[in-house]
Amino acid sequence: MTSHPSPPEVAEAAVDVQERGAPKNGVPQVLDRRLFMQLLVFAYEGELAPSEVVRRLKGALAEQGARTVLYEDVNHPSGFGLLSWSEDPADLVTKTRPAVIGSGLSGLRLRPEFTMLGRSYSSGFEDNLEFWLIDRPAKTVTNPDWPWAIWYPLRRIGAFEKLESREKGSIMREHAVIGKRYGNSDLAHDVRLACHGLDANDNEFIIGLIGKDLHPLSHVIQTMRGTRQTSEYIGQMGPFFVGRALHAR
Repeated sequence: MTSHPSPPEVAEAAVDVQERGAPKNGVPQVLDRRLFMQLLVFAYEGELAPSEVVRRLKGALAEQGARTVLYEDVNHPSGFGLLSWSEDPADLVTKTRPAVIGSGLSGLRLRPEFTMLGRSYSSGFEDNLEFWLIDRPAKTVTNPDWPWAIWYPLRRIGAFEKLESREKGSIMREHAVIGKRYGNSDLAHDVRLACHGLDANDNEFIIGLIGKDLHPLSHVIQTMRGTRQTSEYIGQMGPFFVGRALHAR
């Protein structure tokens, strides 16, 4: 019996999970850092005054060293939203979680339908990759001149992923142009997060719209409805959390 040589082994390409931005002076921007941001929404069902609830939450969060923004829930008279973030997702468990538990507010009830968890990501066109991934999201949500926020998840239908790259790019640019117009006019500033596998309802992205007034945040969402991406390829949006920032650190 004639033996046949084994086929040569083909080296597997290494998995690349780094973020990439636009080249700088001809050198590609590569970064293996990103922010994890989480929104938790609570209803308070105890007897304390809202000001005391806020005081206790603020104190517990400061004690743990958690980076957070506390929102009043516009659509719930005794509701609060707690946005926290870190490059290390473990901080959401070792700092934010103990702060909530350690606040002593037994009347806090989590509203899990509004829980959102995502990570900052690159589109490949960022001129300053570290700023867009790390600095910009935190500066946007903590800007005292922009207290209003709308946060919501979304999922595109599968047909979008089957489009050619050029067509995808054209569809995404339509959104980017609108977003840039609102941002340049200081009407709405966005935080974009990916949440693949991090969302209980299989959403893909989380959007935070931040600004000095509430109406423009609603207006930009209305304007986006006419884009090809929203009208043809978005399968699910929301629920929408609407809040006004009480505290940022």
